[in-house]
Amino acid sequence: MDVVEILKRTRFCHQSRLPGKPIPPESILDHDKVIWLGDLNYRLASVCDETYELLKMKDWQALLEKDQLRIEQKAGRVFNGWDEGKIYFAPTYKYLANSDNYVVQTSTPKAKRRTPAWCDRILWKGEGLKQMCYVRGESKFSDHRPVYSLFTVQVDNVANKQKPTPIIGSNTPEPSTADKLLSQTAVLSAKEDLMFLARAQSCIQKISRFSVTPQQVTSQ
Repeated sequence: MDVVEILKRTRFCHQSRLPGKPIPPESILDHDKVIWLGDLNYRLASVCDETYELLKMKDWQALLEKDQLRIEQKAGRVFNGWDEGKIYFAPTYKYLANSDNYVVQTSTPKAKRRTPAWCDRILWKGEGLKQMCYVRGESKFSDHRPVYSLFTVQVDNVANKQKPTPIIGSNTPEPSTADKLLSQTAVLSAKEDLMFLARAQSCIQKISRFSVTPQQVTSQ
């Protein structure tokens, strides 16, 4: 299933909305902030020999000009309006398992040659998301290399604070106008959470592994 179908078909079921409560998001794009990560399976629109020469020179920017995901994004056909950080790391696919060698480096002319590519990606959409780093890991259990990203996320919390209504008697002073205003007020607070996202896929085991570890960042 491709990205368009996932966005179209994914729906979140909710119970009946309570009076005075906001409508919960029903689709992925209804959310204020979305982070999309996975093996997107986009390749390089270049031949193996040309790619291999650029790999040896570690000319990632020249290779990225052939990246199908970026080509499709610029044309507005996929992930329109989404962001991705700058890539300063080598292509994440396709490696020999337990090796630092790409398959293309060892394949015989008769073998199926896979052009190296950045298949594993992390993109985001929404205000208040700031990417701090975007790197790849070097675990060798798969023919992919994992990618990691660190974000700060600005979260708006709306809380209704209401003081108990005092019983006004002959000896109880009437609340001031300021107290009345403070007794029913919506407090908008913004805080930043540090979110670490990691993605690793094992093509050998045919499973995907995701981990999300949030860490609170105290803001004054």
